[in-house]
Formats: sequence, C-alpha cells, structure tokens
Amino acid sequence: MSSGLCLRVLRGSGSAPAASSGSWSRFLSRSGARRGLSGSNSGTMNVFNREMKKRQKNWAGSLQDGQQYDYLRDEVGSRVADRVYDIARTFPLALDLGGGKGHIAEHLSQVQPVLYPSSEIPTRCVLADEEFLPFKENTFDLVVSSLSLHWINDLPGALKQIHQVLKPDGVFIGAMVGGETLYELRCSLQLAETEREGGFSPHVSPYTAVTDLGNLLGRAGFTMLTVDIDEVQVHYPGIIEVMTDLQGMGESNCAWNRRSLLHRDTILAAAAIYKEMYGSEDGSVPATFEILYMIGWKPHESQAKPAKRGSATASFGDLSKISQPTNSNKS
Repeated sequence: MSSGLCLRVLRGSGSAPAASSGSWSRFLSRSGARRGLSGSNSGTMNVFNREMKKRQKNWAGSLQDGQQYDYLRDEVGSRVADRVYDIARTFPLALDLGGGKGHIAEHLSQVQPVLYPSSEIPTRCVLADEEFLPFKENTFDLVVSSLSLHWINDLPGALKQIHQVLKPDGVFIGAMVGGETLYELRCSLQLAETEREGGFSPHVSPYTAVTDLGNLLGRAGFTMLTVDIDEVQVHYPGIIEVMTDLQGMGESNCAWNRRSLLHRDTILAAAAIYKEMYGSEDGSVPATFEILYMIGWKPHESQAKPAKRGSATASFGDLSKISQPTNSNKS
C-alpha cells in the first residue's frame, strides 16, 4: 500500500458487505465493542522515522502478490464504511486520508451502484504527507481515514488539520491501531530477548491509547465525539507468518529506538513462548489488532447544544413519582 492521500466524491448511504478473511493460513474473529473514554493530554513526540515508514510502504506496495496482505485493511475499511452509512445524509465532496488502494471507497461505492457506478465516481488522487494536508479550509463534507494515523508523529496537529479542511457541520470518521495491538507478539519477543540476551528492546511500535483519543479530538476542535474499540483477531501458523504479514502490509516497526535485527535463537525462543502462552488447540497462534474508531463533527450553529447548567425544570429524583399513563380506550 503506497502512502498518500486519495480524494473521492461519494454519494448516499447504505450497508456494506463484510470483508473477506484473506488467505488459507489466516482467519478473522471479532470481539464485542467496548466504549472508550477521553483522558489525559498527549504531547508531540518524534517517535517514528517517517522516511523509514515511507520505504516500508513503498516496498509493500510494489509486491506482485500484495493483495494477499490486504485482509486487515479490507476488514477495517468496511467497518469505517458502516459508520458512514449510519449518517443519514449525502457527502458531495469527501477525502479518504491515506486512502492507498481505496479500502474504504470500495465499500462506499457500492451504495448506489446503478445510479452511480464505482468506475464513474469522480476521483482525484493526491500524493502527500498525512502530517501536512495540502487543502484549503472548509473544503470537505466528509473526511475518512483507515489505519493511517497511527504512524503520525504529531497526531494532535494532524487532527487539527483535518478539522480545518472540513466544512462547518462536516464529519471526520477514522480508524487507527490502538495501544493493545499485537500484545501477544510484543510479550513473546520481550520474554525471549530477556531470556537469551539479558534485556530487550522494542520490536513493536508504540500506539495511541483509547484514554487519550477523546481528549485529542476535543483539543482539535471536534464536537459530538464518539470513540469506541473493536478487536480483530487473526490466526497464523506461527510467529514467522505474523512478522512476514506485517512486513507485507507495510506495518513493520519504524520507531527511532527500534532494534533492526533479531538473533535466530531469540526468534526460535519467541516462537516457542508464543505457542505456549497463546497457541490455539488447532496449532495456530492469534495476533490481536485493537482498532480505535472515532467520529467527530466540526461545529455549526445548527447542531444541538447542551443546555445551560441549572436550566433543568425536572429532577431525576422525581421520576419515581410519575404515575403510569391511563389507557383511555379501556372499557
């Protein structure tokens, strides 16, 4: 998946089909959603080597069999599209931020295929950096993003730019990888490296915690926020297949403090630990991807506003005193 931005004009709303589960060695399972709460502040840190990430994505995008690694993006893209369908309005001009192969747009284009075939949707692709959006203020009715924002160093700044390019009453719907992603892989590598080498270094990139996301959206200027969590669990034959697929997705670690190489003995030990701690009865091992979904609106005078404090005319304590309505038709 190459890096960049994809601007697509889309119309309508509806329901999306589920994405396929990928190749024979993997199958997806979904846990129940959990509600996230906004939390503490998060400062700007230069955590990721953006040039390294660009090279990783370009390499993954050049693979002839690269489509076999798209299963996670297809699945999350369909779930982002579901959230677009839940909004009963049309969006004349939309931006797919970090659109790549169009994993969101392919589901949105199925809304009215007869009225507006997907091949005829006016589309303009722009190659740019997600941290520096080349668009004017108040341009888009909708901005969507799927599995792109978690590699941004200045996430607060990126969210502010998204807010800026939206029109008033425009909506941002995004999905990004959360902090509990790949905890099985992270734990197995840390235990193996500590055992074999007397210490460990990070081999899985740090991700944003759900407790920070609501606050970041609020600081960027969004209102009527929704933040929720989903988990996508993919089963693999072993740890090597997990790491191979991450590389094929362009999702390998690009943190500045990463360690570039792992000793063979450490990998073998990590594989054994992975199987022992997390292995399934069928011999496969799970890799859990925590996906954070977010919805935020740009303020507009037409939006509902909270009532002033103390303006209520009834108390929740009086609810028990309300009598049941009588049935006037009762004979």
